[in-house]
Amino acid sequence: MENRQTVLITGATSGIGLSIAIRLYSEGFKVFGTSRFPERYAGKFPFELLELDVSSQESVDSCFGQLFSCIQVLDVLISNAGGMGMRSGNVEETTIWQAQQQLDTNFWGAVRVTKAVLPYMRKQRQGKIIATGSVVGLFGVPFSSYYSTSKHAMEGFFKSLRFEISKFNIHVSVLQPGFFNTNIGHSMQYIPTTIRDYVETQENMNTFLKDSLAKSPAPEPVADAVLKIINSKTPRYNYPVGSGSRFLPFLQFISYRLFEKGFKKNAKL
Repeated sequence: MENRQTVLITGATSGIGLSIAIRLYSEGFKVFGTSRFPERYAGKFPFELLELDVSSQESVDSCFGQLFSCIQVLDVLISNAGGMGMRSGNVEETTIWQAQQQLDTNFWGAVRVTKAVLPYMRKQRQGKIIATGSVVGLFGVPFSSYYSTSKHAMEGFFKSLRFEISKFNIHVSVLQPGFFNTNIGHSMQYIPTTIRDYVETQENMNTFLKDSLAKSPAPEPVADAVLKIINSKTPRYNYPVGSGSRFLPFLQFISYRLFEKGFKKNAKL
């Protein structure tokens, strides 16, 4: 029997977003995806694509105006878009403008999209909001401070929002994936250092990130977690997915010294 729930997935043309979209479509959901350039993917995917740039309020307003002109109920929002990828560079040489771009997409983009659906879900008195966070939203990663900051900010935002809207039967969950082999490894922006003191450790960290992503599995387990959330009447807040997603935050919590020592050893910092 066809599943008649309607789902919107931001950033649905690659990586985790595409994996989720394909899985939910195959399960019978009515799936809408978004892309900044949907015309590039015309006829490529079985689900409908809407144009959306999460860093633009005008684009968000236009996208959701179009969406709600053709549907009556949105059952699930999956806030996944992170178009800036992951920036790798030391804090000292990363400009404020570069840092702001990272947060404007990863954090403020998620906020814009969430605020756009809240009036509709509140009126419906039901819905699920699922955000793609990261394991680095639970601990810091050297030379990716602003990416980690954006994911930490998402954790605080969605933890607080969950309390505010629970009485409307709107459930909030955050995916906390570890390393998965997605396009983030190709879109990662490496900010070069000109400060000699940073060169060796920054290069070692870049190599560690590249190798870890290349050796990681495909993101299908994240799609499995999304399906589990949707099918649950009372989903929990946090859903760690993948290798290290449970152990590393726990290790940092019980002994930051051991966590730091192990991370430095593996990354050769």
